[in-house]
Amino acid sequence: MKRNRFPAGWNEARVRRVLVHYEEQTENEAVAEDEAAYQLRGQTVMVVPKRLVPEITRLIEKQRPGRQARSPKPSGPLRPTGSARG
Repeated sequence: MKRNRFPAGWNEARVRRVLVHYEEQTENEAVAEDEAAYQLRGQTVMVVPKRLVPEITRLIEKQRPGRQARSPKPSGPLRPTGSARG
């Protein structure tokens, strides 16, 4: 039997909460969430080749104060970004 592995700070209960959030979200709520992500100050949204995502993730982790690369810990409640639609 395969045992599930979760990133640091995640567990089965948290994954289930995320699933429920997106399964119960209306189309209008999803659109509003996506649009809000584009309006965050100090952040940008861009399309990059998938092959670059791991390196970009490492760079972002290095820039986050108080966090060790490769073991990010949540700093608060889950806030979906709407980046995984479809």
